[in-house]
Amino acid sequence: MTTKNDLAETVIVERTFNAPVARVWKALTDVDQMREWYFDLKEFKAEVGFEFEFSVEHEGNSYHHLCRVTEVVPQKKIAYTWRYKGAPGDSLVTFELSADGSKTNLRLTHEGLETFPQTPAYARKNFEAGWTTIIGSELKKFVEEKA
Repeated sequence: MTTKNDLAETVIVERTFNAPVARVWKALTDVDQMREWYFDLKEFKAEVGFEFEFSVEHEGNSYHHLCRVTEVVPQKKIAYTWRYKGAPGDSLVTFELSADGSKTNLRLTHEGLETFPQTPAYARKNFEAGWTTIIGSELKKFVEEKA
């Protein structure tokens, strides 16, 4: 019998925003807007193959993220790889949008967490907490206040 590893399960965060799809899409793909609610990116383009990176300091450690856009369906879906410089593992982050009248449903999926080092820093609960804050608080506030 196998037991579920804390890292193995995909993180899924779903939220509905009181903002149209076009506004949410722009927040997810416009580098100037991304810097306001997401991470301090030097550059970002919603183009398959585009590579970007950013660093995050957390509890005294620096995490250098390396990402590459893998899929773009304008105003519907964007996906990119997500890995860490100098660490094993490769994951995939996908944002999917759908209109609900004048509102937008967003589904974020982060899969492949089990490929990261099996240490507390890479525990699934940390990714879940991070994405819940980023999507449920930061992005929500950003797109709804821009209304």
